[in-house]
Amino acid sequence: MHNVSIKLTQEGLEKLKEELKGLEEVKRPRAVDRLAQARSMGDLAENNDYIQAKEELGMMDGRINELNEIIARADVVTNGVSTNGAVCIGSTVTVSVDGRKQQFCIVGEWEADPVNRKISHQSPLGQALIGKIVGEVVEFDAPVGKVKYKIVGVS
Repeated sequence: MHNVSIKLTQEGLEKLKEELKGLEEVKRPRAVDRLAQARSMGDLAENNDYIQAKEELGMMDGRINELNEIIARADVVTNGVSTNGAVCIGSTVTVSVDGRKQQFCIVGEWEADPVNRKISHQSPLGQALIGKIVGEVVEFDAPVGKVKYKIVGVS
């Protein structure tokens, strides 16, 4: 990772801290215990439980390191609307497409969750919406082709 700040909403930062705490205080100690138990079962070269526990612990340590770095570099974005009413990180944007309204929350890349309509400011739709105001039409490339949304609300 670079030494660049990472944009996050306060909610996103709290979720990452919660994940880190769960990993460090609950999941990692369990994984260490599992590794110790598997190690005590004898020949490590053919001990599948040992190999899996070691791999799981390695992946968990990697995620812990990644979360620590993200949290250390977090730049918390507190306002959801810029001074001129434009979309920014933290904004909830209501758009209209073919007469139907949809809402999206613009978040930092580490807290994106498209299923729950939390989209990264770096995604194609996020990039199209950032800096735009109510009344503007944005066009972006989606998996289904070019899509146009009219911005009808920013909060």
